[in-house]
Parts: sequence; C-alpha cells; structure tokens
Amino acid sequence: MEAVDSGSDGASRSQRRVGILYDEKMCRHRTPDREPHPENPNRIKTIWNKLQDAGITERCEVLNANKAVDKYILAVHGKSYVDLIRTISSKQSNCRRRIASKFNSIYLNKGSSEAAYLAAGSVIEVAKRVAKGELDSAFAIVRPPGHHAERDTAMGFCLYNNVAIAAKFLLNKKELGINKILIVDWDVHHGNGTQKTFSDDPRVLFFSVHRHDFGKFYPVSDEGDYTMIGEGPGAGYNINVPWENGRCGDADYLAVWDHILIPVAKQFNPDMILISAGFDA
Repeated sequence: MEAVDSGSDGASRSQRRVGILYDEKMCRHRTPDREPHPENPNRIKTIWNKLQDAGITERCEVLNANKAVDKYILAVHGKSYVDLIRTISSKQSNCRRRIASKFNSIYLNKGSSEAAYLAAGSVIEVAKRVAKGELDSAFAIVRPPGHHAERDTAMGFCLYNNVAIAAKFLLNKKELGINKILIVDWDVHHGNGTQKTFSDDPRVLFFSVHRHDFGKFYPVSDEGDYTMIGEGPGAGYNINVPWENGRCGDADYLAVWDHILIPVAKQFNPDMILISAGFDA
C-alpha cells in the first residue's frame, strides 16, 4: 500500500481532496494452488471493504488503476528482469515455480504479471495526480508490495518496487516541478530495495523505521542499520531507525516521529511525501 501527500498544509482539513485507488484485479496474484500465505488477496480486500463500510470511499475521489509502462519501470529495474516479470503469466505453471524458487520469499501464478504492473502503475497514478495539484493526497491500495524488490531481484513478496518507480517518475517529469521527495517507510521490515535505489541521490530522503534485531530480522542484513546513511552525493539522505528488540509500541513510534522524522522533514522541505504503508508493523 502506498500513500502520497503534497507536503503542503495550505488546504484546510474540510477542503482537502483525497484520492483512493483499488482494483480487484490485483487479487489475481495468489499462491499457485491457493496455499495459505501471509501475503494474500485478503490483504487489500479487507482494507477496501473496511473503507467502504466506514463511508470513507464516498468522501474520496475513487481513481482507476492503470498498468505501468516498461519505460517507467526501467528507471528502477533492469531490462532482463522486467522482461521476466512481464512474461511470467504466459509461462507454464512448473516454469513459474522454478523461477519463483530462485528468489527469496516469492511465489508466482498466472495473475502475477498483471498485478505487478497494476501495482506500480497505480502508485504512479496517485503520485501524478497529487503532483499536478488535482488532489491534496491519495492512497493506493495495491499488491504485490514493493519495497524489498531490488534492481534485478524479487524478494520478500515484492516484484516491482512500486514506491521507487513512482518517485523516479516524479523526478524525471520535470514539468511536474517535483525536485525533492521524502519517502517514509514504516513497514516492520526494512525497505532494502528502496534504500538501494536512492542511496546516492540527494533528491530523495529515505526514512525507514523497522525491526532489525542486529541484522537477524528479515531481510537479514546490516543494510537497515543506523550507520547506513547513503553514499556519495546521497550521504546523509538515508535515515534508518532500527528496532533491535520486538514489542515496540505507540510511545516508541511517537518518539521517533517527534524527535527524528518531523524535524528532518521540516529541514529537508520536500515537494512530495511518499509513504510505504506496510501494515504488518
């Protein structure tokens, strides 16, 4: 799930135009034999149903999902990898199983390609609408998720890095006037793929708060450590807040927001804020 905000507080709460995007075709991505799995279609179905029951969708502008085109995805992922994901659905099931087994924590089925393209395209769509000023903020209810996906690697249930693709899209569309982006990732797991995408880019400040357990919590590496601050011109634009023990609660998160994220965000003064809203925290 991804959320975007213009970074402006100029509109009053009653005037804010909020977009919301959901497409049930993303539910076609599921385990090949419908085996139980934590990343399943109910993740987004439940969110959408709850929002409808609460009447929230009636107060928002409901947007249509669009598939991302390859040229935008290629700003983040390699061509051979994009070719692979695009053609997954046309392969035989035993071939899809072999491909999935080469990656870490990945399954693939006939609906995976379409869902991956819809997820990436949907985040681009909501980001574009906010960047143009047509909306003040927007929420894309998408799957498969994306923040673990690296340039040539699917991992951690993620195929395309949706938020990174949207951020690259915004920066490359100069007419949108988006020159600085803050990405906030509050998933319980570190967004390793997003971090790697922008590690040397000072236009993107990546902030991640996550469980780390001294590198033993997924994705099991030192990339989520607080010492990882970016490199080259991007040094200082990568901030990790690693929880070294589980059971962190509201007070812990509020302390991080009040004493780290908000002061840094105010100083950075982004044109857009993208949120990787991983709800497993």
